[in-house]
Amino acid sequence: MYLKKRKTPKDENYTVMISARNKIKQLVREVAGLSPYEKHIEALLKVGRDKKALKLAKKRLGNIKRAKKKREILNHFLRTKKSF
Repeated sequence: MYLKKRKTPKDENYTVMISARNKIKQLVREVAGLSPYEKHIEALLKVGRDKKALKLAKKRLGNIKRAKKKREILNHFLRTKKSF
């Protein structure tokens, strides 16, 4: 018998802010490109050294969860880049 929480205007504004922030991040990524350590990880992924790429990402980001996420993002970026 749980009641559904209503969304307040404050919650809706927050989601709008998050989506705007993501769009800005995406634009900056397009313009600026990859940072040097991301380029290094991308090169390792091209060769197939996934574990080494994960270790480097963990060293730079400080957390295995963040490192795995970054590796997946760069893997996806690499795959989409190849398709063009």
